Amino acid sequence: MPVLQVLQSLRDGVTTVTEVPTPAPSANQLLVRTAATVISAGTERMLVDFGRANWIDKARSQPDKVRQVFDKVRTDGIGPTMESIRAKLDQPIPLGYCQAGVVVAVGRSVTGFTAGDRVVTNGPHAEFVRVAPTLAARIPNGVTFEHAAFTPLAAIALQGLRLAAPTLGETFVVYGLGLIGQLAVQLCRAAGCRVVGIDRSPERVHQAELAGAIGLLAADGVDISAAVLSATGGIGADAVLLTLAADSDEPMHLAATMSRKRGRIVLVGVTGLSLRRDDFFKKELSFQVSCSYGPGRYDSVHEELGIDYPLPYVRWTERRNFEAVLQLMSDGRLSPAALVSHQMPIAEAAAAYDLVASGQGGLGIVLQYPEREGAASRTVRLSAATASTPSSTARAGVLGAGGFSAKVLMPALTAAGATLEIVASSAGVTAATAARQRGFARATTDSAAVCTDPLVDFVVVATRHDSHAHWTLASLAAGKHVFVEKPLALCESDVTAIGAAALAAGRLVCVGFNRRFARDVQAMHRVLIKRTGPAQIILTVNAGALPADHWTLDPAVGGGRLVGEACHFIDLGRFLIGSPITGATVAVARRGGVVLDDIVSIQLTHDDGSLVTVHYLANGHRSFPKERVEAFFDGQVVRLDNLRRVESWGVEIARPGILAGQDKGHAALVAAFVAAVRDGGPPPIPLDEVIEVSAWSARLADVARAGGGVVSPP
Repeated sequence: MPVLQVLQSLRDGVTTVTEVPTPAPSANQLLVRTAATVISAGTERMLVDFGRANWIDKARSQPDKVRQVFDKVRTDGIGPTMESIRAKLDQPIPLGYCQAGVVVAVGRSVTGFTAGDRVVTNGPHAEFVRVAPTLAARIPNGVTFEHAAFTPLAAIALQGLRLAAPTLGETFVVYGLGLIGQLAVQLCRAAGCRVVGIDRSPERVHQAELAGAIGLLAADGVDISAAVLSATGGIGADAVLLTLAADSDEPMHLAATMSRKRGRIVLVGVTGLSLRRDDFFKKELSFQVSCSYGPGRYDSVHEELGIDYPLPYVRWTERRNFEAVLQLMSDGRLSPAALVSHQMPIAEAAAAYDLVASGQGGLGIVLQYPEREGAASRTVRLSAATASTPSSTARAGVLGAGGFSAKVLMPALTAAGATLEIVASSAGVTAATAARQRGFARATTDSAAVCTDPLVDFVVVATRHDSHAHWTLASLAAGKHVFVEKPLALCESDVTAIGAAALAAGRLVCVGFNRRFARDVQAMHRVLIKRTGPAQIILTVNAGALPADHWTLDPAVGGGRLVGEACHFIDLGRFLIGSPITGATVAVARRGGVVLDDIVSIQLTHDDGSLVTVHYLANGHRSFPKERVEAFFDGQVVRLDNLRRVESWGVEIARPGILAGQDKGHAALVAAFVAAVRDGGPPPIPLDEVIEVSAWSARLADVARAGGGVVSPP
């Protein structure tokens, strides 16, 4: 039986309750069956409003993204840029981050939890969620699922309060009395503080008064700063928590004017940040921005790998804030009961979001989930499978439904005439979305089953790099042909094992070295094969920097950028020269003695005496062409910029000029592979070249990480 999840379209803001496969937890995750979730009327309304906005308003709200779009147009062209934008907007996003339920499965690396535990997590609105243990906390006896689901919201308020460092008897202003503001009022009271609550809604002000706050209505013409000063005997607030959502800079100004000298201001919500120096200078005010639930937020090691910070050094992490909130609920000092305005079944979530968008959703809308009979399915059938006919011999099973797979590989498979049988992703949402958008018969979270599926003729591996070798070998063992997105593997031994397995199985193995199939690369190749002497090819790759925590840079997961991306250009040089690689030298940049293995120069020697130099650079300007290929041979020169513009000196080359967009060769490579599977023809790229380039790439990456040097043949 498939499970339900709430998704929202970024294109038009439509909220849907969609059937998805049950997610597959990893070794360091919990699988939790949901009992209740809470809609955050503030954060989630912002997402809904963004989705429902027109293109102009979307652009106005994200000026940084607009600049990125213009940079991409300059380098890639208008066509690919628009395709990229449409693909991004076509990916629905899961809504929700306040979930309570029961643990049904525990990853083998997780400790401290067992099946049957009642827990609260930051999971989305879905019948089943998977989370790291650092984002889960046990619910004490006596606390209901409906109340526990408010925990992440209360933890956001609690983290803001911790930054404000309350002491007994101080006066705190809570400016903005939505859900987080109301919970902040209760937490301030529990900390022994006097509280002033401010909002434009009389109902919300009244609710704060019921919780023990002094209520102030921020109506037009009301001087709320003066009112706060009056309520504090002219001293001003010791601290102000800004728990509202506003575009204006005025809330920050008002927070400053209502604060005492050396008061504290903590931004928990969203507001304009054009600060007036005089406000802060004269009073020596301190200002901090609170980051969600607390330490650990947005740290991939903490949130994805489930590795917690040691308590003696980081007392309050996300999970420990969750636990503190739950203890306050258990003690009766924090109660969300009065904040529940609606209770609705998950099936009516779209109507619930209409209430939120209308501004009439009250405070807390709790979504309730039915008890399930029978096991939830990890596979969803979406349509009758045309691939089930025995005559079809190009039926695809795809592992991985991320942006590149959905935007590039899946359309190329369709254009090549392959039948899209099944697609898998570990979370399930991306698989279900891709299946519906691209026409797959089934979506699943069971990747192993795809490799052995009798209706699948070939497997496309488009997962993270560290799993490529595993799924390629598993597919070959099941008698499937394999198209694996680069790299083939992260280490030389796995490359060798795949080569042997492919020969033993008599099946095709193709790596996504698409650039050799690009229109203008093919034109260059036709000229270069006629040369009479050695060639010198210089490939300059303006790769751009990645965030330090990007998974590609993790040697264990992504393998680094040389093995994960520079392999493209090693293969491109190998193709254009048409002769085996015989040796290499790697030079790497350093900063303060630290090796920078994404600022690298590689020189490759080939058996025919030719040279290929690859400059892979992460320190260039984004508007400079990303890829430049220069070939010098027989007194002639050919240059290709960004796979769009070919120029030549001393030689005529077919189809010069500027393309409307880039042709990176993806469609041609996939078409050649599908044809080879269907017709039993030769592989698009000879297996010995696939293995050669992949082995050299792995070895070059190892040498670069070690600081560079001469690389002996694999």
